[in-house]
Amino acid sequence: MSENNNGRDFLVGVLVGSAVGATLALLFAPKPGRELRQDIQDGTKQALDKANEWKDIAQEKGIEYTEKARLKGSEWKEKGTEFTKQAVDSTVKFSKELSEKTKDLAKDVADKTRKTTEEVKEDAQEAIEEVTE
Repeated sequence: MSENNNGRDFLVGVLVGSAVGATLALLFAPKPGRELRQDIQDGTKQALDKANEWKDIAQEKGIEYTEKARLKGSEWKEKGTEFTKQAVDSTVKFSKELSEKTKDLAKDVADKTRKTTEEVKEDAQEAIEEVTE
C-alpha cells in the first residue's frame, strides 16, 4: 500500500504542478503581437507626452529667465545712466567752482597789482616832488 500511496501522491503532485506551471506560463508568457504592439504604442505615447511636458517646462523657464535678464539689464542700464549723470554733474560743478575760484584769484591779483601800482605811482610822485623841491 505504501507503493500505491506514493504513486497517488506522485500523480497528485504531477497534476498540481502542471496546473501551477500552466497558470504561471500563461501569466508570464509574451503577449500576442497585437497586444505587444499596443503596449509599445502606449509606452511611446507616454514617453512623447512626457517629452512634450518637459519641452513646455523648458520653454516657460526660458521665457521666465529671459524676462529676468531683461529686467536686470534694464536696472543696470538705469544705474549706469544715473552714475554717469552724477559723474557729469560733479565734473561740471567742480569745473564751475574751479573757474569761479580762478576768477576770484585773478581778480584779487589784479586788484593787488593795481593797488601796488597806485602805491608805487604815489611813492614815485612823492619822490619826484621831493627831488624837485
